[in-house]
Amino acid sequence: MELSLESDAEALWQDTLDLLAARDLPESTLAMLRNCTPTSMEGGTLRLETPMRLVLKTVSKNASIIEECLSQAAFEPIRLDLEFAPAQARPAAAPTSSMSREEADSWAAATGDGHVATWSGPTTRVIAEDTWEENSGEEARAAAAMRRRNNPLVEDISQTTSKLTFDRFVRGEENDIAYQAALQVANGMNSTYNPLFIYGKSGLGKTHLLRAIQNYVAKNDPSRLCVYRDASSFITDYTEAMRHSERSAAAALRQSYADVDVLIIDDVQKMSGKAGTLGFFFDTFNELIANGKQIVLAADRTPAQLGMGKDGFDERITSRLSAGFTTPIQVPSYELKLRLIETFCERMRDDAVRENVAGLTGTVPPEARSYMAERAGNNIRVIEGFCQRCLFAATTAERRGSSITKEEIETVAKECWPSSGRAVSIEDVQRAVEKFYDIDHSSLVGNKRHKGLMEARHVAIWLSRELCDRTLADIGKHFGGRSHATVMHSISVVDEAKREDKTFYDRLMQIRESITGNV
Repeated sequence: MELSLESDAEALWQDTLDLLAARDLPESTLAMLRNCTPTSMEGGTLRLETPMRLVLKTVSKNASIIEECLSQAAFEPIRLDLEFAPAQARPAAAPTSSMSREEADSWAAATGDGHVATWSGPTTRVIAEDTWEENSGEEARAAAAMRRRNNPLVEDISQTTSKLTFDRFVRGEENDIAYQAALQVANGMNSTYNPLFIYGKSGLGKTHLLRAIQNYVAKNDPSRLCVYRDASSFITDYTEAMRHSERSAAAALRQSYADVDVLIIDDVQKMSGKAGTLGFFFDTFNELIANGKQIVLAADRTPAQLGMGKDGFDERITSRLSAGFTTPIQVPSYELKLRLIETFCERMRDDAVRENVAGLTGTVPPEARSYMAERAGNNIRVIEGFCQRCLFAATTAERRGSSITKEEIETVAKECWPSSGRAVSIEDVQRAVEKFYDIDHSSLVGNKRHKGLMEARHVAIWLSRELCDRTLADIGKHFGGRSHATVMHSISVVDEAKREDKTFYDRLMQIRESITGNV
């Protein structure tokens, strides 16, 4: 069966995107290109549409490489024709005019609007919007600037925070789903990820992704009002407004949050036990979602786990947190640790050379980086500091004509991840599991068999076998005198569950790390 023109266009564009991905274009640019819709292909021209003006400007800047990849994918010269197609119909048909590509690029840069629509060979067609729409665009930009000035929640992005971008995020299997979801939310490609809920233990990159969303929106779509708050700041906002002598303070705070287009809240778990704050959060959440605004949240546990315990979130909140897209960031594997170490060492060295900073201009050899990955813990922030200290040691070693040694790396690793040397006891494991699942000791070691207790008991037995130098019979005695066969059954249940259920595996590793202290 012969393919339709639309199918040909789609196939060619997908092949082109694959080729562009290999050209080291920024991921944010590739995401914009993926947002373009192929509509037809005829006469050696591929026609695309986009509902985002910013994409027009981005495509104009990358015209040469895109057409080169198009032609490579089609095995013949192909021109690109990109048109702006707003979600709502325009008030009038748009006239066209012609200008050179250089003129179009210059015009796009000058206007900052990205109305450039299409090019064809040496000339580019520009879709000019009528006067009403141009005036409307100017008014919209002015209104957005005023909203930012008038909303006290909007803060300037610091120099340090500005470096937390998608392009600087080190990806691996452990965090790639969260990365892709955050990028789609940032560029407005996926409105179904609302709320986007990212969870994982401290130091794995959650805050980096949240700040990357903030930085992306601020740079690429400033008409959207994006606010980042950690839970502590959110709690302070609420308590100070409630303490204010004027009742209008609370109303003003509600209005400030209601006016946000993208609300990002980090460390949501810190709101546990704060009934008033949770009530305000619930109302804010509902109002923003009802008005089509985007919410992004991060915590150290899943929405369901936030509902556990006497101070846990109530079901009306946890059900709403679970209604969008929930994704974990897991602890880094050896492969991701190695990639992080290579990236951090390279960045630090480049920064030191560029800024003429002595002491960090050396090179860490590949075998040393491999050993660093073996000795590194799981907290990525600590890994970054570990890399800086090892790079300093490598630079010092180069000056004396040698290389950094394993012993030097070991010394730094022990300072970054100190170990008390105390063996883990079964009681340590039981206390950690009881705290995580919010159950008492008698329930953990007793004979009750409802689902929540059974999981906690299986996990505690598995961790006792994993972390404690005790026989299965000893473990059984600590769990109500259970038999060798019962202990083996618990271990096999956990072994199977952690292979098949990534969420369960993440919980298991979270408890394990709370015991070992390897953070």
